[in-house]
Amino acid sequence: MRIAQVAPLYESVPLALYGGAERVVSWLTEELVAVGHDVTLFASGESRMAARLVPCTKQSLRTDPTCCDALGHHVQRIECVAGAADEFDVIHFHVDCLTDFLRSLAVTNLPVGRGACHRRIEQDRDRLRVEVLR
Repeated sequence: MRIAQVAPLYESVPLALYGGAERVVSWLTEELVAVGHDVTLFASGESRMAARLVPCTKQSLRTDPTCCDALGHHVQRIECVAGAADEFDVIHFHVDCLTDFLRSLAVTNLPVGRGACHRRIEQDRDRLRVEVLR
């Protein structure tokens, strides 16, 4: 299967320091490659994985002293993924709700079920806490 893994750009994959989503992307990507899938990782340029890397930034945004606004980098990443969408059977987004919005604008031809978007655990936990209190 041809799988695209779309990682957050704030840390490298695997992570050098902290990065929960980057850790999950790393583990999942390595296992998918190990069982024979053709995996492409869209991530920061300093990422090092067994999968083919498509660098979306030169380095992780957190370590880039020239990065003052990450929005442009996220838009470019989605445009890059959208341009290559036909190359993949599955596109797995491991990113936040901003990318969910950008993806809806840029990748309107993705069939249902081809993408998944994860959010920070804290966001879901806080949302659930509010719903339980109602």
